[in-house]
Amino acid sequence: MQAYKSRAGSSPRAQSGPAPAVFGCHMEDHAKHVQPIPLPAMQQNLNYVYPQIFWVDGCANTSTSCPPAPPIAPFPPPVPDRRRKPKSTRERSSIGFLVISLLILMALTGVGLSMFQIFHLEKQLAELRESASTEHIPPALEKLIGQERQAAKKEVRKAAHLTGNPSQRDLPLEWEPVSGHAFTNGIQYRNQGLVINETGLYYVYSNVLFRGSICSSQMLSHVVYKTNPASPGSHVLMEDKYINYCANQKMWARKSYLGALFKLRERDSLYVNVSKISLVNFEESKTFFGLFKL
Repeated sequence: MQAYKSRAGSSPRAQSGPAPAVFGCHMEDHAKHVQPIPLPAMQQNLNYVYPQIFWVDGCANTSTSCPPAPPIAPFPPPVPDRRRKPKSTRERSSIGFLVISLLILMALTGVGLSMFQIFHLEKQLAELRESASTEHIPPALEKLIGQERQAAKKEVRKAAHLTGNPSQRDLPLEWEPVSGHAFTNGIQYRNQGLVINETGLYYVYSNVLFRGSICSSQMLSHVVYKTNPASPGSHVLMEDKYINYCANQKMWARKSYLGALFKLRERDSLYVNVSKISLVNFEESKTFFGLFKL
């Protein structure tokens, strides 16, 4: 300790400043060698009095070998700044839109797969039902059922619809069988009447529009009748009569509609008769005649 004080006291700055800092070996060893470390020139020029710093060498005798100084750990490298710049509102909105689009796409894909599965299951169920229904039917009966179904598909309902024909010559009324709304299907139009070729139930209808410019006391009549070669004469099916249908010498019009269900025989022929041809309006939507098989 005396040797250290005598060396430190040789510096005038050390006497006026605070106590010097000492680094190195223990102060108890009197044989240690103290080396002063001069300060940089920039710090020496300052008026402020700095304490001198001494590096204490643990080996004062130069003839003896000193143990090597322990390695000084290097300073750790500076920690990089891991803070990221905040994302802009546009980037956030684009990312959100992309996520929503992916979710919607996944949802639609799931719905499509579910519908496909349901359709596949319904198809399998229909096949199972069909196989179960055909297991108990003998092959001969199944063939017969198939033939009947094909025949039913090929069979067309018998029907006919005739419209008014302005070129009338005589009673019964003549009709238009093909043009406009008129047609015949399984029913023949012959000699101003409809000919039945199969016995069965038929709905028969007829509509006639009467009109005139002068009122008279003549009775209006509208009749649907049939004939058959097997039975003489004619048979009235439906009839409509009008009296007092106009007044005061003004233009007038009167509609007559007849319709009912009849059991007709093969070779029956149906006709329409009126009281006066000149009073009939023969437009196809005003005057018509037809039937169809039930």
